[in-house]
Amino acid sequence: MTKIPLSPTARSTVRRGHKRARTDRTDLYALLDSCLVCHVGLVVDGAPVVLPTGYGRDGDTLYLHGSTGAASMMAAAAGTPVSVAVTRLDGVVYARSVFHHSMNYASAVVHGVATPIHDREAKLHALRVLTEHLAPGSWAATRPPTRKELAATMVLALPMYEASVKVRSGPPGDDDGDVAAAAAWAGVLPLERSWRTAEPCPLLPPGTPIPPHVAGRRTPTAP
Repeated sequence: MTKIPLSPTARSTVRRGHKRARTDRTDLYALLDSCLVCHVGLVVDGAPVVLPTGYGRDGDTLYLHGSTGAASMMAAAAGTPVSVAVTRLDGVVYARSVFHHSMNYASAVVHGVATPIHDREAKLHALRVLTEHLAPGSWAATRPPTRKELAATMVLALPMYEASVKVRSGPPGDDDGDVAAAAAWAGVLPLERSWRTAEPCPLLPPGTPIPPHVAGRRTPTAP
């Protein structure tokens, strides 16, 4: 398989902990596909704003959505640069010293200018990508958006030209003196994620079965 490298820029070059940087673009894709929530940062009315939201990825494009009346969405649509961060926590690293306690994780930051999508078919495609990322199988199983709902929803496309990825894994990196002293336990407490049994809406008719695309959902495989 051909590896597609990330193209570093002044903003996306990892300087602190540079040995943890990943340069393969497929690592970026795998991380985004394994998470569900991102944090979008931008400046609105002269003040920084960071908002959690869902997203969807189609190739090298990241889709974001929100209300057409949201100040953050309007600012991004008008060309305000945005920064999108995604983090997956894999475990807590217990070290022999407080200084070397850490986390095992994978994180990515994408910089750029988002473009609002106005074409109806392109907008529906983006919303399908967003929906299928959050709740696979739901686009075909539920009612599609109405014209009014589409008009109330803003969808932004963010190209992932400028991005960085960092990954930490493994045991703590303690000082030799602390290892020799053996004064404290050290290691990793891994964090596992899994879906629980679906809880039906109380307004469903009694006995309505849980559909396969919900009941059979699996936790994404981490890169």
